[in-house]
Amino acid sequence: MPIRTLRRRESVADLLVLGIETTCDETAASVVSRSPSGAGDILSNVVRSQIEDHSPYGGVVPEIAARAHVEVLDHVIAQAMADAGVAFSDLSGIAAAAGPGLIGGVIVGLTTAKSISLAARRPLVAVNHLEAHALTARLTDGVAFPYLLLLVSGGHTQLLAVEDVGKYRRIGTTLDDAIGEAFDKVAKMLSLPYPGGPEVERQAALGDPQRFAFPRPMAGRREPDFSLSGLKTAVRLEADRLAPLSDQDVADLCASFQAAVVDVIMDRVKAGARFFRERLGSGPTALVVAGGVAANGAIRNALNKTASDIGTRLAVPPPVLCTDNGAMIAWAGAERLSRGLTDPLDLSPRARWPLDPAPITPRA
Repeated sequence: MPIRTLRRRESVADLLVLGIETTCDETAASVVSRSPSGAGDILSNVVRSQIEDHSPYGGVVPEIAARAHVEVLDHVIAQAMADAGVAFSDLSGIAAAAGPGLIGGVIVGLTTAKSISLAARRPLVAVNHLEAHALTARLTDGVAFPYLLLLVSGGHTQLLAVEDVGKYRRIGTTLDDAIGEAFDKVAKMLSLPYPGGPEVERQAALGDPQRFAFPRPMAGRREPDFSLSGLKTAVRLEADRLAPLSDQDVADLCASFQAAVVDVIMDRVKAGARFFRERLGSGPTALVVAGGVAANGAIRNALNKTASDIGTRLAVPPPVLCTDNGAMIAWAGAERLSRGLTDPLDLSPRARWPLDPAPITPRA
Protein backbone atom coordinates (compact mmCIF):
# COMPACT_ATOMS: atom_id res chain seq x y z
CA MET A 1 0.00 0.00 0.00
CA PRO A 2 1.57 3.31 -1.00
CA ILE A 3 2.12 6.00 1.60
CA ARG A 4 0.39 9.22 0.64
CA THR A 5 0.83 12.66 2.10
CA LEU A 6 -2.53 14.41 2.48
CA ARG A 7 -3.67 17.78 3.72
CA ARG A 8 -7.02 16.80 5.14
CA ARG A 9 -8.93 13.77 6.29
CA GLU A 10 -10.84 11.87 3.63
CA SER A 11 -13.72 11.00 5.94
CA VAL A 12 -15.17 12.32 9.17
CA ALA A 13 -15.15 8.68 10.36
CA ASP A 14 -11.38 8.44 10.03
CA LEU A 15 -9.31 8.35 13.19
CA LEU A 16 -6.73 11.13 13.24
CA VAL A 17 -3.85 10.59 15.67
CA LEU A 18 -0.77 12.60 16.64
CA GLY A 19 2.17 10.35 17.45
CA ILE A 20 5.22 11.36 19.52
CA GLU A 21 8.51 9.40 19.59
CA THR A 22 11.37 10.23 22.00
CA THR A 23 12.68 6.86 23.20
CA CYS A 24 16.27 7.28 21.97
CA ASP A 25 18.04 9.87 19.82
CA GLU A 26 15.34 10.90 17.36
CA THR A 27 12.77 13.52 18.28
CA ALA A 28 9.77 12.78 16.06
CA ALA A 29 6.11 13.64 15.61
CA SER A 30 3.58 12.61 12.98
CA VAL A 31 -0.09 12.83 12.17
CA VAL A 32 -1.65 9.68 10.72
CA SER A 33 -5.21 8.87 9.73
CA ARG A 34 -6.86 5.44 9.86
CA SER A 35 -10.05 4.74 7.93
CA PRO A 36 -12.78 2.37 9.22
CA SER A 37 -11.55 -0.18 6.67
CA GLY A 38 -8.11 -0.20 8.32
CA ALA A 39 -6.29 1.74 5.60
CA GLY A 40 -3.85 4.37 6.76
CA ASP A 41 -2.36 7.61 5.47
CA ILE A 42 0.60 9.59 6.74
CA LEU A 43 -0.33 13.26 6.76
CA SER A 44 2.98 14.43 8.18
CA ASN A 45 6.17 12.87 9.54
CA VAL A 46 8.84 15.09 11.11
CA VAL A 47 12.08 13.63 12.51
CA ARG A 48 14.93 15.57 14.13
CA SER A 49 18.07 13.45 14.42
CA GLN A 50 20.65 13.91 17.19
CA ILE A 51 23.54 12.23 15.34
CA GLU A 52 25.73 15.34 15.48
CA ASP A 53 25.15 15.67 19.24
CA HIS A 54 26.30 12.11 19.97
CA SER A 55 28.98 11.58 17.29
CA PRO A 56 31.85 12.90 19.48
CA TYR A 57 31.05 10.17 22.04
CA GLY A 58 30.66 7.27 19.60
CA GLY A 59 27.19 6.45 20.88
CA VAL A 60 24.03 7.85 22.45
CA VAL A 61 24.52 9.73 25.73
CA PRO A 62 21.18 9.54 27.63
CA GLU A 63 21.49 12.94 29.33
CA ILE A 64 22.28 14.70 26.05
CA ALA A 65 19.40 12.91 24.33
CA ALA A 66 16.86 13.92 26.98
CA ARG A 67 17.98 17.55 26.91
CA ALA A 68 17.74 17.66 23.11
CA HIS A 69 14.19 16.28 23.24
CA VAL A 70 13.18 19.03 25.66
CA GLU A 71 14.64 21.71 23.40
CA VAL A 72 13.03 20.67 20.10
CA LEU A 73 9.94 18.55 20.78
CA ASP A 74 7.46 21.46 20.86
CA HIS A 75 8.80 22.71 17.52
CA VAL A 76 8.68 19.23 15.97
CA ILE A 77 5.05 18.77 17.04
CA ALA A 78 4.10 22.21 15.73
CA GLN A 79 5.68 21.42 12.37
CA ALA A 80 3.93 18.04 12.17
CA MET A 81 0.55 19.65 12.87
CA ALA A 82 1.18 22.43 10.34
CA ASP A 83 2.35 19.98 7.67
CA ALA A 84 -0.81 17.93 8.19
CA GLY A 85 -2.99 21.04 8.10
CA VAL A 86 -4.91 20.10 11.25
CA ALA A 87 -5.57 21.53 14.71
CA PHE A 88 -5.48 19.71 18.04
CA SER A 89 -9.28 19.88 18.11
CA ASP A 90 -9.35 17.77 14.92
CA LEU A 91 -7.48 14.89 16.55
CA SER A 92 -9.09 11.66 17.71
CA GLY A 93 -6.27 10.94 20.16
CA ILE A 94 -2.71 11.61 21.24
CA ALA A 95 -0.25 8.71 21.10
CA ALA A 96 3.21 8.66 22.66
CA ALA A 97 5.90 6.03 23.05
CA ALA A 98 5.77 5.21 26.76
CA GLY A 99 8.72 2.77 26.56
CA PRO A 100 10.89 0.86 26.29
CA GLY A 101 13.80 3.24 25.87
CA LEU A 102 16.03 5.76 27.57
CA ILE A 103 13.85 6.82 30.48
CA GLY A 104 14.72 10.53 30.30
CA GLY A 105 13.57 10.78 26.71
CA VAL A 106 10.48 8.66 27.33
CA ILE A 107 9.46 11.00 30.16
CA VAL A 108 9.77 14.04 27.88
CA GLY A 109 7.56 12.60 25.15
CA LEU A 110 4.94 11.04 27.42
CA THR A 111 4.62 14.15 29.59
CA THR A 112 4.15 16.32 26.52
CA ALA A 113 1.49 13.95 25.18
CA LYS A 114 -0.34 14.03 28.52
CA SER A 115 -0.34 17.83 28.47
CA ILE A 116 -1.81 17.96 24.97
CA SER A 117 -4.34 15.27 25.85
CA LEU A 118 -5.50 17.22 28.90
CA ALA A 119 -5.61 20.60 27.15
CA ALA A 120 -7.29 19.33 23.96
CA ARG A 121 -9.57 16.90 25.83
CA ARG A 122 -8.53 14.04 23.62
CA PRO A 123 -7.73 10.49 24.81
CA LEU A 124 -4.17 9.42 25.52
CA VAL A 125 -2.77 6.22 23.99
CA ALA A 126 0.47 4.93 25.52
CA VAL A 127 2.31 2.98 22.83
CA ASN A 128 4.92 0.30 23.28
CA HIS A 129 7.79 1.33 20.98
CA LEU A 130 8.27 -2.31 19.94
CA GLU A 131 4.58 -2.70 19.14
CA ALA A 132 4.83 0.36 16.91
CA HIS A 133 7.61 -1.32 14.92
CA ALA A 134 5.56 -4.52 14.84
CA LEU A 135 2.47 -2.85 13.36
CA THR A 136 4.09 -0.50 10.82
CA ALA A 137 3.74 -3.01 7.96
CA ARG A 138 -0.02 -2.84 8.39
CA LEU A 139 0.20 0.87 7.58
CA THR A 140 2.59 0.53 4.62
CA ASP A 141 1.61 -2.87 3.18
CA GLY A 142 -1.83 -3.65 4.60
CA VAL A 143 -0.54 -6.92 6.10
CA ALA A 144 -3.24 -9.12 7.66
CA PHE A 145 -2.88 -11.08 10.89
CA PRO A 146 -1.23 -13.41 11.77
CA TYR A 147 2.27 -12.71 10.48
CA LEU A 148 5.84 -13.56 11.42
CA LEU A 149 7.83 -10.55 12.61
CA LEU A 150 11.60 -10.23 12.65
CA LEU A 151 12.30 -7.26 14.91
CA VAL A 152 15.92 -6.16 14.47
CA SER A 153 17.30 -2.98 15.98
CA GLY A 154 20.18 -1.68 18.05
CA GLY A 155 18.65 -3.02 21.24
CA HIS A 156 16.34 -5.84 20.15
CA THR A 157 16.47 -9.01 18.07
CA GLN A 158 13.30 -11.07 18.25
CA LEU A 159 11.08 -13.34 16.18
CA LEU A 160 7.42 -12.94 17.07
CA ALA A 161 4.07 -14.27 15.94
CA VAL A 162 1.86 -11.19 15.58
CA GLU A 163 -1.71 -12.45 15.96
CA ASP A 164 -3.54 -9.17 16.61
CA VAL A 165 -3.05 -5.76 18.13
CA GLY A 166 -1.78 -6.45 21.63
CA LYS A 167 -1.35 -10.19 21.01
CA TYR A 168 2.25 -11.22 20.42
CA ARG A 169 4.04 -14.52 20.96
CA ARG A 170 7.80 -14.40 21.23
CA ILE A 171 9.22 -17.29 19.22
CA GLY A 172 12.91 -16.52 19.43
CA THR A 173 15.28 -13.92 20.80
CA THR A 174 18.97 -13.17 21.09
CA LEU A 175 20.89 -14.86 23.88
CA ASP A 176 23.39 -12.00 24.05
CA ASP A 177 23.91 -9.09 21.64
CA ALA A 178 21.19 -7.66 19.42
CA ILE A 179 22.05 -7.60 15.72
CA GLY A 180 22.18 -3.83 15.58
CA GLU A 181 24.35 -3.78 18.69
CA ALA A 182 26.76 -6.24 17.05
CA PHE A 183 27.00 -4.01 13.96
CA ASP A 184 27.74 -0.99 16.16
CA LYS A 185 30.38 -2.83 18.20
CA VAL A 186 32.14 -4.12 15.09
CA ALA A 187 32.16 -0.57 13.73
CA LYS A 188 33.71 0.72 16.94
CA MET A 189 36.44 -1.95 17.04
CA LEU A 190 37.31 -1.07 13.42
CA SER A 191 37.35 2.67 14.25
CA LEU A 192 34.49 3.46 11.88
CA PRO A 193 32.49 6.66 12.48
CA TYR A 194 29.16 6.86 14.30
CA PRO A 195 26.50 5.68 13.56
CA GLY A 196 28.30 2.40 13.08
CA GLY A 197 25.68 0.11 11.51
CA PRO A 198 25.24 2.01 8.23
CA GLU A 199 29.01 2.51 8.03
CA VAL A 200 29.63 -1.25 8.27
CA GLU A 201 27.15 -1.75 5.44
CA ARG A 202 28.93 0.86 3.30
CA GLN A 203 32.32 -0.73 3.93
CA ALA A 204 30.92 -4.21 3.24
CA ALA A 205 29.93 -3.12 -0.26
CA LEU A 206 33.65 -2.53 -0.96
CA GLY A 207 34.92 -5.79 0.53
CA ASP A 208 35.23 -9.52 -0.11
CA PRO A 209 32.61 -11.45 1.91
CA GLN A 210 34.51 -14.71 1.48
CA ARG A 211 37.92 -13.61 2.74
CA PHE A 212 37.24 -14.51 6.38
CA ALA A 213 35.43 -17.70 7.43
CA PHE A 214 33.50 -16.30 10.38
CA PRO A 215 31.18 -18.60 12.38
CA ARG A 216 27.40 -18.75 11.92
CA PRO A 217 26.23 -19.04 15.55
CA MET A 218 23.11 -21.14 16.27
CA ALA A 219 22.78 -22.16 12.59
CA GLY A 220 20.90 -25.44 12.18
CA ARG A 221 19.43 -25.49 15.68
CA ARG A 222 15.75 -26.20 16.14
CA GLU A 223 15.23 -23.39 18.64
CA PRO A 224 14.83 -20.14 16.65
CA ASP A 225 17.15 -18.08 18.86
CA PHE A 226 20.10 -15.87 17.96
CA SER A 227 23.62 -15.39 19.34
CA LEU A 228 26.00 -12.71 18.08
CA SER A 229 28.74 -12.46 20.72
CA GLY A 230 30.86 -15.28 19.26
CA LEU A 231 30.75 -13.76 15.80
CA LYS A 232 31.67 -10.36 17.19
CA THR A 233 34.61 -11.90 19.05
CA ALA A 234 35.79 -13.66 15.87
CA VAL A 235 35.90 -10.31 14.08
CA ARG A 236 37.90 -8.75 16.92
CA LEU A 237 40.44 -11.59 16.97
CA GLU A 238 40.95 -11.38 13.21
CA ALA A 239 41.30 -7.60 13.37
CA ASP A 240 43.89 -7.91 16.17
CA ARG A 241 45.83 -10.49 14.15
CA LEU A 242 45.98 -8.22 11.08
CA ALA A 243 46.71 -4.94 12.88
CA PRO A 244 47.51 -2.38 11.65
CA LEU A 245 44.52 -2.67 9.31
CA SER A 246 44.53 -1.44 5.74
CA ASP A 247 41.40 0.06 4.16
CA GLN A 248 40.88 -3.21 2.28
CA ASP A 249 41.22 -5.23 5.50
CA VAL A 250 38.46 -3.14 7.06
CA ALA A 251 36.21 -3.54 4.03
CA ASP A 252 36.77 -7.31 3.91
CA LEU A 253 36.15 -7.70 7.64
CA CYS A 254 32.87 -5.79 7.30
CA ALA A 255 31.83 -7.78 4.23
CA SER A 256 32.61 -11.13 5.87
CA PHE A 257 30.87 -10.10 9.11
CA GLN A 258 27.76 -8.91 7.29
CA ALA A 259 27.64 -12.11 5.20
CA ALA A 260 27.72 -14.17 8.38
CA VAL A 261 24.90 -12.11 9.91
CA VAL A 262 22.82 -12.53 6.75
CA ASP A 263 23.29 -16.31 6.81
CA VAL A 264 22.36 -16.46 10.49
CA ILE A 265 19.22 -14.40 9.96
CA MET A 266 18.06 -16.54 7.04
CA ASP A 267 18.59 -19.75 9.01
CA ARG A 268 16.91 -18.43 12.17
CA VAL A 269 13.89 -17.05 10.28
CA LYS A 270 13.34 -20.43 8.63
CA ALA A 271 13.45 -22.07 12.06
CA GLY A 272 10.98 -19.48 13.31
CA ALA A 273 8.63 -20.13 10.40
CA ARG A 274 8.59 -23.86 11.18
CA PHE A 275 7.75 -23.07 14.79
CA PHE A 276 5.05 -20.60 13.69
CA ARG A 277 3.29 -23.33 11.67
CA GLU A 278 3.53 -25.82 14.53
CA ARG A 279 1.92 -23.55 17.07
CA LEU A 280 -0.60 -21.62 14.94
CA GLY A 281 -1.54 -24.44 12.57
CA SER A 282 -0.85 -22.46 9.41
CA GLY A 283 1.84 -20.38 7.80
CA PRO A 284 2.21 -16.61 8.28
CA THR A 285 0.43 -14.20 5.95
CA ALA A 286 3.79 -12.45 5.53
CA LEU A 287 7.31 -12.20 6.83
CA VAL A 288 7.54 -8.68 8.25
CA VAL A 289 10.87 -7.08 9.07
CA ALA A 290 10.98 -4.01 11.32
CA GLY A 291 13.50 -1.96 13.24
CA GLY A 292 16.52 0.07 12.21
CA VAL A 293 18.54 -2.91 10.95
CA ALA A 294 15.77 -3.57 8.42
CA ALA A 295 17.19 -0.63 6.46
CA ASN A 296 20.26 -2.77 5.63
CA GLY A 297 20.04 -3.59 1.92
CA ALA A 298 21.89 -6.91 2.09
CA ILE A 299 19.59 -8.16 4.85
CA ARG A 300 16.48 -7.01 2.99
CA ASN A 301 17.59 -8.76 -0.22
CA ALA A 302 18.37 -12.01 1.58
CA LEU A 303 15.04 -12.00 3.42
CA ASN A 304 13.17 -11.63 0.15
CA LYS A 305 14.53 -15.06 -0.84
CA THR A 306 13.85 -16.42 2.64
CA ALA A 307 10.20 -15.35 2.45
CA SER A 308 9.87 -17.19 -0.86
CA ASP A 309 11.51 -20.29 0.65
CA ILE A 310 8.99 -20.41 3.52
CA GLY A 311 6.04 -19.82 1.20
CA THR A 312 5.04 -16.27 2.02
CA ARG A 313 5.75 -12.69 1.01
CA LEU A 314 8.18 -10.19 2.47
CA ALA A 315 6.85 -6.91 3.85
CA VAL A 316 9.44 -4.30 4.83
CA PRO A 317 8.46 -0.67 5.46
CA PRO A 318 10.47 2.01 3.63
CA PRO A 319 13.80 2.77 5.35
CA VAL A 320 12.48 6.05 6.78
CA LEU A 321 9.81 4.05 8.65
CA CYS A 322 12.22 1.33 9.82
CA THR A 323 14.22 3.70 11.98
CA ASP A 324 12.50 5.49 14.88
CA ASN A 325 9.76 7.87 13.72
CA GLY A 326 6.48 9.40 14.83
CA ALA A 327 4.34 7.79 12.13
CA MET A 328 4.76 4.33 13.59
CA ILE A 329 3.71 5.64 17.02
CA ALA A 330 0.69 7.44 15.57
CA TRP A 331 -0.33 4.34 13.60
CA ALA A 332 -0.02 2.03 16.61
CA GLY A 333 -2.08 4.58 18.55
CA ALA A 334 -4.74 4.57 15.83
CA GLU A 335 -4.82 0.76 15.78
CA ARG A 336 -5.34 0.68 19.54
CA LEU A 337 -7.84 3.53 19.48
CA SER A 338 -9.89 1.71 16.83
CA ARG A 339 -10.33 -1.07 19.40
CA GLY A 340 -11.33 1.33 22.17
CA LEU A 341 -7.99 1.09 23.97
CA THR A 342 -6.91 4.27 25.80
CA ASP A 343 -4.77 5.04 28.85
CA PRO A 344 -5.12 7.18 32.00
CA LEU A 345 -3.11 10.36 32.44
CA ASP A 346 -1.34 8.94 35.50
CA LEU A 347 0.28 6.15 33.46
CA SER A 348 4.02 5.84 34.18
CA PRO A 349 6.82 5.69 31.60
CA ARG A 350 8.71 2.41 31.32
CA ALA A 351 12.40 1.90 30.57
CA ARG A 352 11.70 -1.81 29.96
CA TRP A 353 8.51 -3.07 28.36
CA PRO A 354 8.66 -6.44 26.56
CA LEU A 355 5.95 -7.23 24.05
CA ASP A 356 5.71 -10.79 25.38
CA PRO A 357 7.51 -11.35 28.70
CA ALA A 358 6.70 -15.08 28.64
CA PRO A 359 8.08 -16.71 25.46
CA ILE A 360 6.74 -20.01 24.22
CA THR A 361 9.12 -22.88 23.55
CA PRO A 362 9.21 -25.35 20.67
CA ARG A 363 7.68 -28.77 21.08
CA ALA A 364 10.11 -31.58 21.67
